[in-house]
Amino acid sequence: MKKLEEFLEWGGVKKDVTFLILSGIALLASLLNIELFHVNLAWIAIILCGIPIILEAIIGLVTKFDIKADVLVSLALIASVIIGEIFAAGEVAFIMQLGGLLEDLTVAKARAGIEKLVHLTPRTARRISDEMETIIPAEQVQIGDILRVLPGETIPVDGMILFGQTSINQAVMTGESLPVDKGVGDNVSSGTVNQFGSFDMKATKVGDDSSIQRMIKLVQSVDADKAKIVGIADRWATWIVVIALSAAALTWLISGQLIRAVTILVVFCPCALVLATPTAIMAAIGNATKHGFLVREGDALERLAEVSKITFDKTGTLTYGTPKVIAVKSFCSAWAEQSLFRLTAGAEQRSEHPLGKAIVTGYKQQYQDGLQMPDQFHMIPGQGISAKVDAYEVAAGNRELLSAKQIDLPDSMREEAASYIENGSTITYVAISNKAIGFIALADTLRQDAYDTITHIRETNVTPVLLTGDNEKAAGYMAKQLGIQEVFAGCLPEDKLKHIEDLQNSGNHVCMIGDGINDAPALKKAYVGIGSDIAVDAADIALINDKISELPHLLLLAKRMMVTIKCNLTFSMTLNFIAIILAITGILNPVIGALVHNAGSVLVIVNSAFLLNWREKRK
Repeated sequence: MKKLEEFLEWGGVKKDVTFLILSGIALLASLLNIELFHVNLAWIAIILCGIPIILEAIIGLVTKFDIKADVLVSLALIASVIIGEIFAAGEVAFIMQLGGLLEDLTVAKARAGIEKLVHLTPRTARRISDEMETIIPAEQVQIGDILRVLPGETIPVDGMILFGQTSINQAVMTGESLPVDKGVGDNVSSGTVNQFGSFDMKATKVGDDSSIQRMIKLVQSVDADKAKIVGIADRWATWIVVIALSAAALTWLISGQLIRAVTILVVFCPCALVLATPTAIMAAIGNATKHGFLVREGDALERLAEVSKITFDKTGTLTYGTPKVIAVKSFCSAWAEQSLFRLTAGAEQRSEHPLGKAIVTGYKQQYQDGLQMPDQFHMIPGQGISAKVDAYEVAAGNRELLSAKQIDLPDSMREEAASYIENGSTITYVAISNKAIGFIALADTLRQDAYDTITHIRETNVTPVLLTGDNEKAAGYMAKQLGIQEVFAGCLPEDKLKHIEDLQNSGNHVCMIGDGINDAPALKKAYVGIGSDIAVDAADIALINDKISELPHLLLLAKRMMVTIKCNLTFSMTLNFIAIILAITGILNPVIGALVHNAGSVLVIVNSAFLLNWREKRK
């Protein structure tokens, strides 16, 4: 019950639902000739549903001269009441408010994403002056200030490392799953996280110029740019009003019967036309929810049906987003690959580095025997680790670690490692007793359903594009495996935004799929944004269970929904045309005209309901 109340609160419609329920009961009582104190109960529907329509129509006309469907509805309501057709007036008001309620239920504003970005902004910084460390508010940092960043802290502003080595988690900016080693002379960005070593840096960009603040501004600026699709009844409202009034006036002048003119106004009310779109959208949203999608913007599926290109972030979307061991290579006959793997995993057990953890996890998953804990352990930020395991001195890390220990790499090892690096892997070199023995290759791996998903997306006549913060080699290798032809690598948030803007300026409607805060500006800029994980608040559609395999179904569902909407519109306009002819000839009176309207609205709802369980049968 609590969830239902929360749902009804969405869009501020709880009160409207109550009024609609009361109005529906009152109309049913009126139809059965049940009165209260000799008063037609249809007046309840007129007061609760009709008066808000009339007030909105008056306000729109007076303040903006904005002619919408509610203008014609108001005329029909007032005319019906004047000639005493109370039920007809109440029924029209009820149907129109029902359509408005369904439209409200399909609309939600996504502002929380910007708030989450703001929360990522560091609050304080450690400023070093005259060898004294002072904690100051981050906004007081000036260009040229020397700052110290400790392990686990978020970098407060953009800058350059002056002293120390570390590993930086840059996922917030680039989406890369692996931390990046940094040393003296390297640049670091605000909002990214220092994982291990402490370092001193010189501030180069502060305040609104810092990376995290620029990304927040990007999200805020593009959020207001998306045009909402206007309801078709409101787009045609001016013509509907003009034609209805003209037909009613001519009929009254020619026949001399006011009731015929009022009947025309009643049957001309775009009830089924108003219901045609929101009922189909609501049914499609229900279908999408069952397949793992939460539609957060009411017109998102309408826009999705027009998409011609779909851009994917790589890390965490097409891949699992965590490094895994893909190869263990030994270049010494005295050390088998399993022995090398076991010794390295044992040495890495005290490591907090994602690569070290991945090596330990990989060994435990592949082999059943236990690991010996290291007797000694030392972590070298930005390079790797050294440890003593089973009386062996083990060093595991990057080439800088081996160079610092003056350990040479054999040419054969260097060449084979290069082939893995070409495919986007990260290499952990292993030296035992100050001799290079081999390496362990780690990489982010493709999701099992990624290839089939991309293949089925192409079958829907939508072109997949890879848009990632990863390096060109990693991106190119993944794209080749998936059969994606268009690849943009090394993208920062503003780069992704620019690429999507360029694609849309060239005539494409672009859908963006992403899972990180770094994807937020691109998700907002895209014609449709689909997000998962921490990116959902910047997206039009949220991927709830992280299953990208259902994306082709969502694309096809959007197209099917538009077919249903067009069928609904065609039917409703045809019904209106026939009803108008019957009203002009006097065959229909206002009450029967209202019932015809009701029947047409019910048929539109029934046709839309077929979308609830729709799924295309694949060959």
